[in-house]
Amino acid sequence: MSTNPYAAPKAPVAEMLSQGSFIPGGRTVAPGRGWSWIAEGWNLFKRHAGMWIAVGVLFALIFIAMAFIPILGSLAAMALAPVFTGGLMIGCRAQEEGGELQIGHLFAGFRERFGTLVSVGLLYLAGSVVAALVAGLVTGAGLWNMLGGGQVDPTAAAGAFMTVLLGVLVMMALMLPVFMAIWFAPPLVVFHEQGALEAMKNSFAAGLRNIVPFLVYGVILFVLAMLASIPFGLGWLVLGPTLVCSLYRSYRDVFFE
Repeated sequence: MSTNPYAAPKAPVAEMLSQGSFIPGGRTVAPGRGWSWIAEGWNLFKRHAGMWIAVGVLFALIFIAMAFIPILGSLAAMALAPVFTGGLMIGCRAQEEGGELQIGHLFAGFRERFGTLVSVGLLYLAGSVVAALVAGLVTGAGLWNMLGGGQVDPTAAAGAFMTVLLGVLVMMALMLPVFMAIWFAPPLVVFHEQGALEAMKNSFAAGLRNIVPFLVYGVILFVLAMLASIPFGLGWLVLGPTLVCSLYRSYRDVFFE
């Protein structure tokens, strides 16, 4: 039996059945579960609030440091995001089973299924690049000129604004399926040893089955994000970890009977 506290649990079949039957493609849940994921995430967070805040601050500092590295830093951040998320999912699982969250859980994804988690990140990066290129092709040079600080004729300002708005809408529409494919992928990789493509496929299928709960989840999260950003963004010290915990609870809700 492994003594590594950060390893993804490899429970026997009987134990897994006691937690519910795993459904590879996920199941459809009630619309109200979108709110329940956030409420249950909050309950998970507040059990070890201090440690969650410490992990959240360290996580933010790591990504801020990567942002200072031109181009490569941003690419690395996108590729490694599922690795860190996978580790945090292991932390959520440990806490739910009566253990405690530890700083080391943030890096557990580097020891458990690292290659597969990075593959998920690289596919996420590829999808984002494709979405950005398509948005650029649809809107033409106007979008890139404005984003790059290019000169805009005052008489064409309204048209340029509409071009930018169109580009943003196209980008959001194209990124939606990418987000659906990556949302559940980290826990499916670390807990069920699924490959990158398999995990993203099952994540997308589960997201498609639960569009309404995710819509409820998104609306509530948007309001909470606005409130968390008001006091100099300090509310994110609580909302960020709660969001991570809600991801874990949504995975447990959707993929277990």
